[in-house]
Amino acid sequence: MINEWIYTLSSVILVSLISFVGLLTISMRVEKLKKILIYMVSFSAGALLGDAFIHLLPEAIETAGYDLRISVYLLLGILFSFIVEKIIHWRHCHIHPKSKEHVHPFAILNLLGDGVHNFIDGLIIGASYLASLPVGIATTIAVILHEIPQEIGDFGVLLHGGFSKEKALFFNFLTATTAILGAIASLFLSFYIENLTNFLIPFAAGGFIYIASSDFIPELHKEIKVKNSLLQFIAIVLGILVMIGLLYLD
Repeated sequence: MINEWIYTLSSVILVSLISFVGLLTISMRVEKLKKILIYMVSFSAGALLGDAFIHLLPEAIETAGYDLRISVYLLLGILFSFIVEKIIHWRHCHIHPKSKEHVHPFAILNLLGDGVHNFIDGLIIGASYLASLPVGIATTIAVILHEIPQEIGDFGVLLHGGFSKEKALFFNFLTATTAILGAIASLFLSFYIENLTNFLIPFAAGGFIYIASSDFIPELHKEIKVKNSLLQFIAIVLGILVMIGLLYLD
């Protein structure tokens, strides 16, 4: 159990440090950044789907056997992600980015949403390491890959919302540390709730499937050029291949 704590806390600390990635993008032109980000999103979509279908679900089935509960927990993960996104991010598409009246409240709302999201990531990472080391590593990589474009976007939102660069970095990191709280909660609860991972693993898979399919892939469909679409497809496949490669850690 000590090893699970070491691996989990090391992973979530690393995930939290990803929040500083926004600092590297300050000097980049917006158009150049968008071009890079879209391929990162593509790669991340492949990694999330790969982790869900290649690591998390097979692990859940191997541990608990396949029955109706696995499907229900998976669907609960999808539905929970939908509800969280509805409640916390519903204003994202309705607030004009240049509206001084609404920018700051939206930045605060973004911080709250990011904190909840990172807490859930911590829960998932903790549960994954309880399942096995390879599953934990694969999930950590998948989380890091989808955190990079998200943290860059969050950093931009905070700057646009009136935060200084220093405050944007600080508050972005602060919300990222909720992943540590989520991981501790996951490991701690496993002492008191028998077979907790039997629920959390397919639940996490559902969350990853939702993020990839509902958030990332629709964003990729906005690109209609054949060459760029092909590069996106290649990036998705590469993300999946990385998850397949991690199977050899067993």
